Amino acid sequence: MTSAPPLRIPHHTTADGNGVALGRGPATVHAFLDFGCPASRAFELSSGEALRTMATDGLLTLVVHPMTLQDGASTDRYSSRAASAAACAADSGRFMDYAQVLLEHQPPEGGPGLTDDELVQLAAGIGLCDRGFARCVLDHRYVTWADRVTRRALERGVRGTPTILVQGVLVPADLAAIAAEVRAAGR
Repeated sequence: MTSAPPLRIPHHTTADGNGVALGRGPATVHAFLDFGCPASRAFELSSGEALRTMATDGLLTLVVHPMTLQDGASTDRYSSRAASAAACAADSGRFMDYAQVLLEHQPPEGGPGLTDDELVQLAAGIGLCDRGFARCVLDHRYVTWADRVTRRALERGVRGTPTILVQGVLVPADLAAIAAEVRAAGR
């Protein structure tokens, strides 16, 4: 009987260790995403940059929870490996930048995802090219963390990605709806 590897939690995560936050605004937006999910990619392309800007401008706190629901849609557990690689980027304070790149370069469903070497190469495009990051990705250091994030999200009632909560309220994965809820929370 083999035991599960120890749970390692990446740097720069939330206090509960279940997401990575950007900003310190008064309204909290929780984004449950999967790096292998086409709808998560569409959400990133339509809303990601604006949400990150709102977070850095102090209008909201953006918490991203990388989930692994799409592991079965690839032949090599791509969602888990990509979430682990994003956690490796969190150790260097680059989670949001790397998450954006992962979603922009998402492989098609149903086949293999990007290789571990390709995950490392993508990071070079954002200036993340140290050996520690590469070793972390190749070791799949945070796969157990990504599994935990997914379990905790499922316990909260999250059933698909993207799922967006603003101040705990389920909101459509649409920038206008999110912004309206953020404004309402600020009143």
